[in-house]
Amino acid sequence: MTRPLGFAEAFDLPLSVDLATAARAFDISIGTAYRLVHLGAFPCLVIRVGHRYRVPTASMLVALGIEERPVYFED
Repeated sequence: MTRPLGFAEAFDLPLSVDLATAARAFDISIGTAYRLVHLGAFPCLVIRVGHRYRVPTASMLVALGIEERPVYFED
């Protein structure tokens, strides 16, 4: 079993991620993710590219309620 995607990890993602990574972000299994995609019920935009699915990171973060990158003060 994979662990859920952490908050800090979410901000280090590329512009789009595979379905497995998106499933981790929503803390669901990959099987459930595929079922939701086929039902048109995945919680964010999913794009089919050939035989694979890609999820735009920005769309995923909005669906997770993370719309802005946190700002931290560092010396």
